[in-house]
Amino acid sequence: MEEWLAEVSSAGSGESAASRGEADKFLAAFQEGIRRDGDASTFESSCWAKLREVLADLSESSAARGVSAGSTSHFVQSLKKPLFSRLQKHLGAEPDKLVTALWAVSTLVDKMAQLTVNTYQRSRENIIARQQAELLELSTPVVKLWEGVLAVPMIGTLDSNRTQLVMESLLQRIVETGSELAIIDITGVPTVDTLVAQHLLKTVTAIRLMGADCIISGIRPQIAQTIVHLGIDLQGVQTKATLADALALAMKKGGFQVTRSKA
Repeated sequence: MEEWLAEVSSAGSGESAASRGEADKFLAAFQEGIRRDGDASTFESSCWAKLREVLADLSESSAARGVSAGSTSHFVQSLKKPLFSRLQKHLGAEPDKLVTALWAVSTLVDKMAQLTVNTYQRSRENIIARQQAELLELSTPVVKLWEGVLAVPMIGTLDSNRTQLVMESLLQRIVETGSELAIIDITGVPTVDTLVAQHLLKTVTAIRLMGADCIISGIRPQIAQTIVHLGIDLQGVQTKATLADALALAMKKGGFQVTRSKA
């Protein structure tokens, strides 16, 4: 154990992939697998199940802490040196057995290291996917402005996944609040192409099917020209240049009138 951990530390690769406690669990599971089987070619068998579980936990923990895949793999690969030295000590007088044992140990440790890399990659992909979903939810809030009026300020590029999320969130809020009007503000959307326009039209159609109306605000001159050049038909869709204009129209539709108070 001491030689192994010293070998891990000698790399100086930054944060350690495992604590002493995790190393103890690893070595105990490794010894259990050796006693039950000892054959590297059967690493996928039930005899090595405990070790695979420990390696998976180690990789997932490293991915969550931001430790690199290289550090995690090195942690496992560093076990080779103390194992090789022990084999040489005990089998040095029997070259044939020594070569066979070295090959078996090397193959086994390589499989363990590969398992950590694969698990680490899957864990990082899951973390990234979860973070992307959380960012999407944060970047597409549905705000209740006042009774019967909702607003969705969109910022960034629109794609199919994001539009679907916006549509689901908006429709759910319409049901929950009984709102009759939704304002979709695209001031923060950098460009509008055919695909983005189709997404917007689908959202408007879904809102109308729920018995509500929709206003699209943030139609800048450049976006208006793009929509015209693309031949996109927004007929029947209420649009406004700014969010302020959309709010004024929403208030008018609701029968509200805003007046400036006297000084």
